[in-house]
Amino acid sequence: MAREFQRGHKAKISDLTPGTDLYVGVQIAAPGLTFDISCFGLDAHEQLSDDRYFIFFNQPKSPEESIQLLGAQSGDTESFRVTLDRIPAAIQKLSFTATLDGSGQMSQIGPGYIRIVAGGEEVVRYAFTGSEFTTERAVMLGDFYLKDVWRFAAVGQGFDGGLDALLKNFGGEVAEEEAPPAAAPAAPGFAPPAQAAAPPAFGAPPAAQAPQPAPSFGAPPAPTPSPAPQQPMHAAPTIAAPLAPQTPQAPQAPSPYGQPQQPQFGQVPGQGAPPAPPFGQQAPAPYGQPAPAPYGQQPPMGMPPGVPQGMPQGVPQGVPATGAGLQAALQPYKETATGQRWTPQNQQLMRVDLTMGGSGVLARQGSMVMYQGKVDFGYKSAGFVGRAVGNATGQEMQLMRCTGRGQVFLAEEGSHLHPIELQGDAICVSAESVLAFDESLQYEVRRVEGHGIPGGALFTMQFQGTGTVIVKTHGTPVVLPVTPTTFADCNAVVAWSAASQVIVSTQVRLRRNAYPGHSGETVNLQFRGAPGNFIVVQPYEV
Repeated sequence: MAREFQRGHKAKISDLTPGTDLYVGVQIAAPGLTFDISCFGLDAHEQLSDDRYFIFFNQPKSPEESIQLLGAQSGDTESFRVTLDRIPAAIQKLSFTATLDGSGQMSQIGPGYIRIVAGGEEVVRYAFTGSEFTTERAVMLGDFYLKDVWRFAAVGQGFDGGLDALLKNFGGEVAEEEAPPAAAPAAPGFAPPAQAAAPPAFGAPPAAQAPQPAPSFGAPPAPTPSPAPQQPMHAAPTIAAPLAPQTPQAPQAPSPYGQPQQPQFGQVPGQGAPPAPPFGQQAPAPYGQPAPAPYGQQPPMGMPPGVPQGMPQGVPQGVPATGAGLQAALQPYKETATGQRWTPQNQQLMRVDLTMGGSGVLARQGSMVMYQGKVDFGYKSAGFVGRAVGNATGQEMQLMRCTGRGQVFLAEEGSHLHPIELQGDAICVSAESVLAFDESLQYEVRRVEGHGIPGGALFTMQFQGTGTVIVKTHGTPVVLPVTPTTFADCNAVVAWSAASQVIVSTQVRLRRNAYPGHSGETVNLQFRGAPGNFIVVQPYEV
């Protein structure tokens, strides 16, 4: 039975199906509108570093045919074949997108979906409707991404600028467009997949009633009375290679308008020779019109180098005519948007996109430093029992609930922030070290039994379920495996795997505590557990 995903849900492919030869079907339609459905093969920095892995109607397969465009079949507007074990190591993510061809907005679409079929059986489906969007003209529907193993994420993030903004987000640029179509294409009829259509079965024999042999990929066409709507043939934009430095003496310009920048922590890109002009200097083209920035992003500032005095064309009114030095200085601190729900902006600042995922976020009161969009902040009461338990155990958290459609930026006193993604497993974290977490997670106070001190016991918070918890540390932590001889100072431990056995122990007798030669390391935690368990320790004692 297929699993129903909501926006922001993720899962390992191995948890959905043991196979790696997958069928991906997309259904999206609206009266009077036509759509281009594509797949972007991205590198580890989520950039289109090789344009041969932009799979669309004019480039229907990758060089080794690990990604293939199959066309409309089985009730799907567009379909793909993805063979995960043949994808090159340089490709770390596959992003399936839909863009409007012509005028219109994504709010006009009817019910649609992206689904995965393996061995003739649908294993997962993410359904969406136009009510989830507003003025967007392009949308990222779902991702296959490599994080130790291949995983699938339901994204549902839109871009107002259409294909232009989408390409720039992935590190490409749009050159001149071919001649426009002579007439507007006919509107495809909105038709959900027929119930009688069998799911694609790769390599399965054709149905007895089909007069023609099954497609080479094995996905049989839907036996509906009328043929599925065909994708209109129209001129395609010429896709240029992603922006990249040409020589060591002339570093590449900062990202074009709408493209996210993902520097490593502490790395300052853009140093060296003045950057090349940003967008706006080129003559505008249909695909190259300045598009509104994706939700929450700011347009680049400054003016292109090499331009005489005055404001160059393409720079919005109100932007001061500054030199490239200001633009280069601010570029490393540009907002980073990766299409994920939680995105680190730097080591001390975390961004959460509330438009992704079906639940709100619980954050420590006072941790919001900025937000964008329509966000509501409410007091999260722990109730009488929760307050009593928190006061008695020291694991009380003063929380606020963040809901709405927008982005919230969280930080606290410059602490280092670390997102920990849970997928049905559990982790123990001290309440003092928790900054925020998804409301979908379950949490409770857990007691750590002790011996060696009268009535000795410590307490911690245990988080379990599917979601993300943001842990804060003083400095860069270290993760250690649990062994029978693993001990840690209880004031320096940040978190540990919930399956670990933890006990409080002491190496100094109480009557010696006042002895002048006492080291001060009286109480510590001893960890035991099977291989795979871990502890997280910070270089600081609370």
